[in-house]
Amino acid sequence: MSRLVYVMLLIILGLTSGCGLNSLPTLDEQVKSSWSQVENQYQRRADLIPNLVATVKGYAAQEKDTLLAVTQARAKVGSMQVDPGLINDPAKLQQFEQAQSQLSGALSRLMVVVEKYPDLKSNQNFLALQSQLEGTENRISVARRDYIGAIERYNTEMRTYPGKLWHSWLYSELKPRDAYYEATAERAEQAPVVNF
Repeated sequence: MSRLVYVMLLIILGLTSGCGLNSLPTLDEQVKSSWSQVENQYQRRADLIPNLVATVKGYAAQEKDTLLAVTQARAKVGSMQVDPGLINDPAKLQQFEQAQSQLSGALSRLMVVVEKYPDLKSNQNFLALQSQLEGTENRISVARRDYIGAIERYNTEMRTYPGKLWHSWLYSELKPRDAYYEATAERAEQAPVVNF
């Protein structure tokens, strides 16, 4: 009899291994991993900013307000407590994203200041830093896209069969994620007008 029970357990295990039993925990881990990549890119940007500010400061000492805004925005982002639970708390996630948005805005203003200083624009250190920063902004965008995709797959699995069954039976502690990004810039839905 014990051999029959053992064989039945092996058959049940074999049948359930391909039916999505582990899909929700796997997708939950993908969401967490994707968010870690977003944080990684934000950290990369934060690490580049002191060098960028120092380089610009050498050329544009009179632009103290803009440099101060960048430094303060970076400090605000750096002072926020970022822990794995952040993605489970929509209010904290929104605060974090607002701080990141303020930093992006300050960096945009810094790039406008740079246009006033032709010598700075030809400086190799600045060009390298600007390129790194542009690449980082692109990486942030890609990391956000991947995070949104991971949330979409996770929520879809949780709301469709058989994932819905596994969620109600085995993974009821997992909650749907609600952290999609929204445009933060004013009038972001309108294309900018360029006049020559």
